[in-house]
Amino acid sequence: MLGFVPQPNLQNIMEYRRAKTPGATYFFTVVTYNRQKILCKPENVDLLRKAFQYVMEKHPFKIDAIVILPDHLHSIWTLPENDANFSTRWRLIKSYFSRKCYSQYQEKISTSRQDKKEKTV
Repeated sequence: MLGFVPQPNLQNIMEYRRAKTPGATYFFTVVTYNRQKILCKPENVDLLRKAFQYVMEKHPFKIDAIVILPDHLHSIWTLPENDANFSTRWRLIKSYFSRKCYSQYQEKISTSRQDKKEKTV
């Protein structure tokens, strides 16, 4: 993801420096868990579209471009003038998609991912 520079801290956990400018245009790459090729399935493309629509109703932004490939997507967004919060938007999109994604695309969830309430999509 552009704008993210990993910065290790003393606990050996990765932290990211995020360029956050209200009203800016951002480029993102989002990859499916374990590079699962689930974004080529029509039902998942439709679900992804619904996830974007749901989030855009509550947190508006403009999708300038999007490319959806089987195991990842690229997207360019422009946020509203007074808003730089792309991370909340992505969290909500991922959450919506993961919760509603068919179980056939879910893999076994590790204990650490369960603890973080993460899905395997």
